[in-house]
Amino acid sequence: MKKLALCSLVLLTSCSTLKTNFGTLDSRENYANILDIQGTPQAYTYGRPRKATDKSGTNYINPFIDMGAWHGYYQPDSRNFELFGGFAGPFYIAEEYAVNLSDNFNKLQITNQQTGIPYDFSKSQVEFVYLPGKLVQTYDFNDIQVILELIFATNRTALIKTEIINKTDKELDLNLSWTGTMFNKNGKWNSKTRKYEYTDLGNKLSVTDNGVMVSFAKKRQVWDYLTNGEEEFKLTYSLPVETTTVNNSYTTTAVNTVKISPASAFATYSTQSYTLTQKESKDEDEKIKAILKNPKKSFNNNETRWDGYINSTINPDLNNQQYNNVAVKSIETLISNWRSPAGSIKHDGISPSVSYKWFNGFWAWDSWKQAVATVNFDPELAKNNVRALFDYQITENDSVRPQDKGAIIDAIFYNMSEERGGDGGNWNERNSKPPLAAWAVWKIYEKTNDKKFLKEMYPKLQAYHQWWYTNRDHNKNGVLEYGGMVHPLNNSDKEIILAAAWESGMDNAVRFDIKGVGKRDAGVKVLKNTDENGKLVGYSINQESVDLNSYFYAEKIFLAKMSKVLNRKDDEKNYLASAEKLKEYINKNMYDPKTGFYYDLQISNNGKSTYLLVNRGKGTEGYIPLWANVATDKEAKSVVKNLLDKNMFNTYLPFPTASKDNKKYDPVKYWRGPVWLDQAYFGVVGLNNYGYTKEATEMATKLYQNAEGLLKDGTIRENYNPETGEGLHCSNFSWSASVYYLLYKNFLGKNIESDTNNK
Repeated sequence: MKKLALCSLVLLTSCSTLKTNFGTLDSRENYANILDIQGTPQAYTYGRPRKATDKSGTNYINPFIDMGAWHGYYQPDSRNFELFGGFAGPFYIAEEYAVNLSDNFNKLQITNQQTGIPYDFSKSQVEFVYLPGKLVQTYDFNDIQVILELIFATNRTALIKTEIINKTDKELDLNLSWTGTMFNKNGKWNSKTRKYEYTDLGNKLSVTDNGVMVSFAKKRQVWDYLTNGEEEFKLTYSLPVETTTVNNSYTTTAVNTVKISPASAFATYSTQSYTLTQKESKDEDEKIKAILKNPKKSFNNNETRWDGYINSTINPDLNNQQYNNVAVKSIETLISNWRSPAGSIKHDGISPSVSYKWFNGFWAWDSWKQAVATVNFDPELAKNNVRALFDYQITENDSVRPQDKGAIIDAIFYNMSEERGGDGGNWNERNSKPPLAAWAVWKIYEKTNDKKFLKEMYPKLQAYHQWWYTNRDHNKNGVLEYGGMVHPLNNSDKEIILAAAWESGMDNAVRFDIKGVGKRDAGVKVLKNTDENGKLVGYSINQESVDLNSYFYAEKIFLAKMSKVLNRKDDEKNYLASAEKLKEYINKNMYDPKTGFYYDLQISNNGKSTYLLVNRGKGTEGYIPLWANVATDKEAKSVVKNLLDKNMFNTYLPFPTASKDNKKYDPVKYWRGPVWLDQAYFGVVGLNNYGYTKEATEMATKLYQNAEGLLKDGTIRENYNPETGEGLHCSNFSWSASVYYLLYKNFLGKNIESDTNNK
């Protein structure tokens, strides 16, 4: 099949870059197909892993979603002719788990009224184009050209334009119809039997006045599939139509034939909406009426918004199309992972990855990183991503854990936990996450100058800051430990240590191995934290962690900056004094002159005896003091020497989470060697903070050049093999996309800027 040129009649626009008095405006047509989203959806969304280092439960067809919708689409596999004539899918998120509704639920059929012969889409010249914010399909026949375009008009509704162009000098008389069959089952891969196991879903098709609707049955299968019985997927046509259904299939036919004059075009529109409650369905019906009344408005809004995303991002001085592509791919990844309010989620936010089974919720420190990137192109989404977690900040009147007043919990989802009356499996209050919220809020303020937002968040940040002192400072010396909440699942030392590792965000890092290394290393132990009345309020492990306290130092500086803006002079003074004291402690007690690196500090039950955990080897936690501007220039020089050593952190893809010379280093084992982009970003910023700008740029360039598929049409991955650049674990990962975006903005152009600048 011959492909049409991108700038042909397919797009009906120019692919040129527009010059204006304001500079260079970059058209989104320059970013076609920078991410491969073609595939053939199956009755199961999450198949078996493609390779040993991938996560089981990852959907390897990359999705297109926009505006925080809870459903999305793919382009058909170009080899699967049966899917031609419509967009592959859709898939929908059943509260916490994505499921394919169909392989192609809305397939167009065109029949020539005069001859009675249907058009065979597989015999046309075909092109599938994924533009930022829009899908386009073009089918070129001898006498007609068919163009399908899909965008999202709201956070629940996709809008499809169907255009047919008469290429002849005679009038054409055409019959239009659409067909689809839904998958009424959900599959799960059984790794033991090596087979898929299917569950019947009991969903029903019904005819509406102007289309067809799927009504979802109630299913409560925690860890696999959750619906409440109110969800609906609805197709609505602007043409008068008649619809029939048979079991899981439907056919919709236009009541009238379509007559197209010579060398003229005909266009019709339809919508596909996925709503999760009856109220949403009713509200969306009214919106759909307005959308179909003036569909061009939605297309114009879509173009304006996405051109805005791109032109607030692209650096015209960089002159590197591959790097520009990565920046736009980062936006596409973040926007596809954007979820709008639903269930218990009260504000828009960004999930780690819609492509992974367990990641359709919001995590705390993920959200902070995503907000720092997103504010550059969508400030309101960035603010709401922060608000979404603070919606569930623990208060003193909390019915479950009032002792955690001020805490931000680890993860929130559509469904609350059983503790709070929900029945979901992923909501997590066993632990918090590293204190980076103030960093996110300050970066948002720097970009927006929104003092109202700063004022809104300041007392909440203060409460969170104080919680760490109350619940994670065992010996009350102002230096923190990771730990866990008082929680039913934190019912043993092993489980509490697991929660502490989760709280660090570095789940299986070497420094959380329970068994000690060497005679003086007592291993990881659990310490109980109590209030002034002796009541248990939480747990710490017996390690004052260098990354945690470096983050906490940075948070004090950010809070001091906020205090100054808000004219709270006493607060500013106190935060700065407290920060200086913590800085002195970190440099005195957590730095090892012999190896030139920072480490966690093991403490005894009473906090008096300490042991620097050099014996556990170097990890990325040891250079966080450079990101936070904790280190002195002398100490930073030694740390930088380690970072630039090819046998430590300067690997093919730099910044492995355990240094290459660590005895427990493993290049493919989650947090024991793979490159996590957030840690890499902290390393790049740390280098730049201490004047190593050239080296920072070189490392940033390696992160771009050596990551598998990044500069082509591959997905942005959760982490990478530091020795080969192979993408590992989950695809379409948000904080990795955030980091690639920030590296582009801050290190690959001419204007190098510091992320922390706390000196």
